[in-house]
Amino acid sequence: MDRIQMKTPLVEMDGDEMTRILWQMIKEELLLPYIDLKTEYYDLGLMHRNETDDQVTVDSANAAMKYGVAVKCATITPNAARVKEYGLKEMWKSPNGTIRAMLDGTVFRAPILVKGIEPCVRNWEKPITLARHAYGDVYKNAEIRVPGPGRAELVFTGEDGAQIRELIHEFQGAGILQGMHNTEKSISSFARACFNYAVDTKQDLWFATKDTISKKYDHTFKDIFQEIYEAEYREKFEALGITYFYTLIDDAVARVMKAKGGFIWACKNYDGDVMSDMVSSAFGSLAMMTSVLVSPTGVYEYEAAHGTVQRHYYKYLKGEETSTNSVATIFAWTGALRKRGELDGIAELTAFADRLEKAVTDTIESGKMTKDLALITSLENVTVLNSRDFIRAVRDAMDGACS
Repeated sequence: MDRIQMKTPLVEMDGDEMTRILWQMIKEELLLPYIDLKTEYYDLGLMHRNETDDQVTVDSANAAMKYGVAVKCATITPNAARVKEYGLKEMWKSPNGTIRAMLDGTVFRAPILVKGIEPCVRNWEKPITLARHAYGDVYKNAEIRVPGPGRAELVFTGEDGAQIRELIHEFQGAGILQGMHNTEKSISSFARACFNYAVDTKQDLWFATKDTISKKYDHTFKDIFQEIYEAEYREKFEALGITYFYTLIDDAVARVMKAKGGFIWACKNYDGDVMSDMVSSAFGSLAMMTSVLVSPTGVYEYEAAHGTVQRHYYKYLKGEETSTNSVATIFAWTGALRKRGELDGIAELTAFADRLEKAVTDTIESGKMTKDLALITSLENVTVLNSRDFIRAVRDAMDGACS
């Protein structure tokens, strides 16, 4: 069969550890036999980031802005143990944080539903989509280890030299400090992305922060969302019969457990990071979650929502068999290929993405799955496959659908 031809490259951002191994398997087994794959490749593996002083991460984000669609493998955000393990020059920042800050986008994450993998929360009947602000807060923070007694102040110096000062704390001994920021421009982009996504998908939108405690920082988020909703989206929402409401983050957590699903839950950066993992785990597995970063200028970066699966990688290095779930990584590729096909008018590429996703779900629903799903499935007499054999089973399903 002739391979599908592409016009414009995808920006390919390779990653670390077990997901890097899966990345290559997916290309070999599920993409290259069917597509004349065109990518502009960037190695975001930790060692290469270290060799380039993290310039490769910046270059990959610039390439995403140039070509409009990127697909990213999971990457390591190093801590002190990783610095020692890899002999790094410094504790490099999160690649995701760098890319998200440059694109100033919103991350939308939703569970991948398959028969036989029921949510832990029994009343969840439809997917819950997490909309995560992807700029600022703790991911762009400044930190100080306080050595001893002293006075900590928050200081802003305007261009005219005028200062605003706020006492943080009078330290009587050692401690820690953290400074965070955001911008009204980025918050506005986040709000519009959420409202647009709700309109496009015809889903209710929740937004939650903690404005009762953070009366300036979080309250600004709340106010901007409400102002934009009233000025630009209320009529659209009412015409579609969908709703927008704000609530406190703790109230949202309580409500979501009693909801049936089928809505978008918008969160600030850190809240979205945590809650998307909670929702994906409750729906079945961290490896069963789609994730796409959408920028205000129409750049799309698809990724798996989980980490690099370090424990499996160490087993792989020892020559031991692994059964690592590759579904989210496959869906990162299908999301990027579908969007590339839509933007370039290549119907065959869009159809291929749909066909590959169906092959994945058909494989699982037929009882062939990785160990993480076998442990929670309601299907009987399932076959547990290793990492590569699951991908090959998906290819068999693809070939069967094509024959």
